[in-house]
Amino acid sequence: MSKIAIYPGTFDPITFGHIDVIKKSLKLFEKIIVAVSDGKNKKYLFDVDERIEIIKKALFEDLKLSRKKITVTSFTSLTTDLCKKYKSNIILRGLRAVSDFEYEFQLAGMNRKLDNNIETLFLMSDIENQIISSKFVKEIVKLGGDIKKFTTKSTIISLKKKYE
Repeated sequence: MSKIAIYPGTFDPITFGHIDVIKKSLKLFEKIIVAVSDGKNKKYLFDVDERIEIIKKALFEDLKLSRKKITVTSFTSLTTDLCKKYKSNIILRGLRAVSDFEYEFQLAGMNRKLDNNIETLFLMSDIENQIISSKFVKEIVKLGGDIKKFTTKSTIISLKKKYE
């Protein structure tokens, strides 16, 4: 298989933790598919189209990352089906703390049972970004706090507009 990796998540919104995982994975793979989940079982602050636009602005405008190496798309299917669609056998997952590991380990095991050709690669964000979560970023901005250390300028603008 080619060196394409799928990075699935909700990205509601994208944070520097997510961006660390993307930057690290660009050193390992030719192409990264940032796959934005549109699962209906979760309540999102931003709808899927807004999240895609926020991610694109963060990656391509704020950070000037390569559009040739990163594709941002939505999905409602199993991640393993997304892997087949993009001819990838790698799922990327970010880990922040030990508390993430149990869930991620189970998820990786289930994906492996669904398709034994798929490997899950865990990447950790840099230490200063390991405490960041989208949930906390939303709560801080909602309460009027400063989130410059947690996400990009364009994402901050999108968050502030949502809470105005």
